[in-house]
Amino acid sequence: MDKRKNISMAVIKRLPKYYRYLSDLLKNDVDRISSKELGEKIGFTASQIRQDLNCFGDFGQQGYGYNVKELYNQISAILGLEKEYKSIIIGAGNIGQAIANYNNFHNLGIDVSAIFDTNPKVVGIKIRDTEIMDIDKLGEFVSQNNIDLAVICVPSINAQKVCDEVVRLGIKAIWNFAPVDLITEADVVVENVHLSESLLTLIYLANEKKRNELR
Repeated sequence: MDKRKNISMAVIKRLPKYYRYLSDLLKNDVDRISSKELGEKIGFTASQIRQDLNCFGDFGQQGYGYNVKELYNQISAILGLEKEYKSIIIGAGNIGQAIANYNNFHNLGIDVSAIFDTNPKVVGIKIRDTEIMDIDKLGEFVSQNNIDLAVICVPSINAQKVCDEVVRLGIKAIWNFAPVDLITEADVVVENVHLSESLLTLIYLANEKKRNELR
């Protein structure tokens, strides 16, 4: 039985944090680190780190810790960063343009191949050498290019329609920035990014901190 089938989403969502901190350690020329030291940097317990990594294999040596470069490469492979992913952005409003301008995509192996919008005022404009195209060309472009990932940055009223279209075109991974949960087929993966939910969580925690200080 595939061991990874039973890994919880909580563990999976911690992997990018491990990847980020290990990247910083490499930049600072750190060769090895213990689970205790790594936990202190990330904010996890040493036991949590060992349990998380054990879900994917045997990492580190007792009394030595982890080889930073080796662990970084292994987590990179687990995340699937050993290959390039061709992506498109649908919606060239403020959020879509901000995402298109994100300068770390290249380091993650993500190639923004095209941007699409319905607004004739932005069609033809280039963002980081990627042209904004008319949405009418979406089907033709996807059929001629092997697109792995669609980023949806359209208003909520149009989001499901756009989602249905990219799924129909064969795209199986969607990064959704529209403020609505998308309904997709079982073989399509969607990561919803709701900015308002993150903000509301922050507001709650800030108020809870104030309430605790007053007790």
